[in-house]
Amino acid sequence: MTRVKRGIVTKKRHKRLLNRTKGYWGSRSNLFKRAKETLLRAMAYAFRGRKLKKRSMRALFIVRVSAAAGKHGLKYNAFIHKLKMAHVQLNRKMLSQIAIFDSAAFEAVVNVVK
Repeated sequence: MTRVKRGIVTKKRHKRLLNRTKGYWGSRSNLFKRAKETLLRAMAYAFRGRKLKKRSMRALFIVRVSAAAGKHGLKYNAFIHKLKMAHVQLNRKMLSQIAIFDSAAFEAVVNVVK
């Protein structure tokens, strides 16, 4: 049987991973085994962080819409309920953007609800 030398493939894989761990502290950026462990953990944190970011942004949108609705004498939960009853399909992100950048349009939305 012929001899297979696989050093090139392994070196390429190691190099690719070590390039992603540049800037990590100590052996976490130099040694393949430590770097791989650290990178897996970092990727897990990044995944979780993306989910938390969505959650915190939604909370921010709710606070903004609540403040804007409060100026027109409505509580947030009543405002959202009346939007659903009026079949207005604007999500909280868009309501937040309208409340910040176009107060006249938000007032129109409130008038549709009332």
